[in-house]
Formats: sequence, C-alpha cells, structure tokens
Amino acid sequence: MRGTSVLVALATIAVTELSAQVGKQPGMIEPNLATEAELATLPNLSADVAKAIAAGRPFLSMTDLNALLAKSLNKDQLATLYGKMFIHVNLNTASKEEILLIPGLGPRMLHEFEEYRPYQALAQFRREIGKYVDARELARLEGYVFVPVNLNTATDEHILTIPGIGPKMLHEFKEYRPYQNLDQFRREIGKYVNAKEVARLERYVTLN
Repeated sequence: MRGTSVLVALATIAVTELSAQVGKQPGMIEPNLATEAELATLPNLSADVAKAIAAGRPFLSMTDLNALLAKSLNKDQLATLYGKMFIHVNLNTASKEEILLIPGLGPRMLHEFEEYRPYQALAQFRREIGKYVDARELARLEGYVFVPVNLNTATDEHILTIPGIGPKMLHEFKEYRPYQNLDQFRREIGKYVNAKEVARLERYVTLN
C-alpha cells in the first residue's frame, strides 16, 4: 500500500511542476513580496504587524521573520498564520529550528527531511518524503521548501519557479552565464534591482 501511495503522490503533481525547484502551494503568500494590504488579510496579522513586516524586508530565513512575529503572536497563532504565509525553507541548509516552523512538522519528519541531504531537485524530495506521507501531505509540505537553482545550468522552468521572477529577470539571469562566483551574480543582477532584492534572490541560487 505504501508503494501505491507514492505512485499516487507523484501522479497528482502537475507536469509543469516536475521542473520546479521551488515548491508552490495554492493560497500561500510570500511575505517578502506581498503588499501590506495582502498581509493584513491574513489570520492573526494586524495592520501594525503587516507594516512591520514590510519595513523589515527582505527576511532571508523563516527564523528571522518568526523572531519578529513571536513578539506579538503565540505558538498556535503562528502555526495558523504559517498555513497561509511562509518563506520557503532551503532543503539543504535550513536549520532544525527553521524546518520545525513548518506547520504540523515534528521531530520524526524533521529527521526524514535531513536524512536525504543534499537534495538535487524537488523530484528527489517527492520521491523520498513520499515514502512516509500520502499525496495530499506531500503536496502540502512541498509548498514550504526549495532546492537552490544552479545559475549556470538551470532551465527556464527552474528559474521561473523562484518567487518574483518573470521573463525580464529570467533574461538577466541567463545573460551573464557562465557565472564564476556569487560576487559576479550580485554585481550583474545589482544593475537591475537594489541590494535587498539581490539578497532575496541569492538565497534561491547556487553554483554547486
């Protein structure tokens, strides 16, 4: 039965998502990109806190954002909020504390997340984590995570899964290939966006 559930899980993922490196989840807001008005509609998030999020962006990890929110929200309130708003967790480098901010994720699943490092693609995450959860839970968990995109080899589809990336920035990412180091990425992409946005984008990319 477990093998059957894995096949069902894989079959339910749309073909267009098979190239994804950044998980998607319907209805999930990216706090680094949402407007204040969008943030203020979320559960347990007041207009003042929404303003504080906007002022503190970009948050380069979920633990950074959680440190701000934990000043005014309790654990249950945060869990409810994180069902609607989250900064993707890097499957290869995220700390235990950051991974455990994913709603409903406990020590056992934390162990499974870490066991299969390093992840090369989300397809590997689906294959390995699909051994332990059903299709619905696998799709939910995938919405919280990402595997960094290789700047020199990623397909257009891979790059376009980075939140906030459109055709224009896709062109800029590819124009400067091959990248020799991340300093080059910062310098070239910094021609088009400010330093804060470069930092936000950098967390989704790699040269390894």
